[in-house]
Amino acid sequence: MLILLPPSEGKTERRRGRPLDLESLSFPTLSPVRERVIDAAAAVSSRPDAHAVLGVSPNLVEEVARNTRLRTAPTAPAGEVYSGVLYDALDLATLDAPSRRRATRSVVVTSALFGAVRLSDRIPAYRLSMAVNLPGVGPLAGAWRRPLGEALGDAAGRGVVVDCRSSTYAAAWVPAGALADRWVRIEVPGATHMAKHTRGLVARELVRSGAAPRTPHALAEALAGPFRVDLAPPARSGRPWQLSATAVA
Repeated sequence: MLILLPPSEGKTERRRGRPLDLESLSFPTLSPVRERVIDAAAAVSSRPDAHAVLGVSPNLVEEVARNTRLRTAPTAPAGEVYSGVLYDALDLATLDAPSRRRATRSVVVTSALFGAVRLSDRIPAYRLSMAVNLPGVGPLAGAWRRPLGEALGDAAGRGVVVDCRSSTYAAAWVPAGALADRWVRIEVPGATHMAKHTRGLVARELVRSGAAPRTPHALAEALAGPFRVDLAPPARSGRPWQLSATAVA
């Protein structure tokens, strides 16, 4: 099983810790693109118009400045760097040890800077969206699409792909071939805040329960109980199954 999460916009910065070691990250075949994106992000972030290029508020001066220190800044496990509503609901710190191991094995975060990371990978805080057209690299979703296809194609094994990504990050990799038949997008009725919260709860339930569904129907069965679920087949070939989930109060 592969649980795909988006990163958070905000990142928790560490004051101490060893610097980035690209060779230690999961999916080492992504390293050449990672090198290019890191260098391009650092160059853009030192420019006066950095906020406009990166699509962020001019007030986020320090968050943009982090991008100029990516190779020397302290790192922490990605599960601690990413924060916000979804990651609060996932709440890794309160999972027992077996559940945390399953999370490390099954959860992958799609990243504009690193392509994809596991929760245990040590990364620095940064500010970069997959929606950015990065000078020297181009639109990031397009830059990552082929490398992610090669890196993540085998990551799901024989299990389902549980897609909790936002549309911006989903554009960077579309499961193909036989894997598309086991691709399930988690849809949540209501506001964006609730969608993020529920997707975090879905990821938490899957790693907590130890479920290992191999079909979309088995995934729906694994979540039925903590959630009200409704599974719909793909609208057409190559598109995901849609699983609507609402947490049971």
